[in-house]
Amino acid sequence: MNDYFAHETAVIDDNCTIKNGTKIWHFSHIMSNCVIGENCNIGQNVVVSPEVVLGNNVKVQNNVSIYTGVICEDDVFLGPSMVFTNVINPRSAIKRRDQYLKTKVKKGASIGANATIVCGNDIGEYAFIGAGAVVVKEVKPFALVVGNPSKQIGWISEYGHRLEFDEKGMAICPESKDTYQLIEEKVSKL
Repeated sequence: MNDYFAHETAVIDDNCTIKNGTKIWHFSHIMSNCVIGENCNIGQNVVVSPEVVLGNNVKVQNNVSIYTGVICEDDVFLGPSMVFTNVINPRSAIKRRDQYLKTKVKKGASIGANATIVCGNDIGEYAFIGAGAVVVKEVKPFALVVGNPSKQIGWISEYGHRLEFDEKGMAICPESKDTYQLIEEKVSKL
């Protein structure tokens, strides 16, 4: 028995796996062979294309397009009207379904409103993509990136606070009091 909510206007194709506690809102389309984890929230007017995988507790805001080849791990946030691509060189008259590139959004990452993630560029754990950013290369774990094309402007904690590292490469999140270490452009939580 499926224990999820789908608004009466949502379209859910055959062979989807939708786990307990998930909510799917107005005019969203969940296409065949995708997997949606527990306690996800799929906003209004969202497209989840075939074979997409969403982990547990993924929040998808209104007007988001998630195309084939995308995998979102647990606790990912996808902001309003952001979009993924899945073909690097699309042409209307040329079919490239066999050339879809994969994109993985790792645990806890957040992608801001109207951002675009160009296919084949993974987003690291707890990374934060600013609103309107266009991601054209891989994003490191805990990285804060903004702009078009996006560039890294700092580091961010699991709680979404900007990290300020001291001369020893140590930072403390002001909310959680967790300690982070920066070594050779790589952040790890201690």
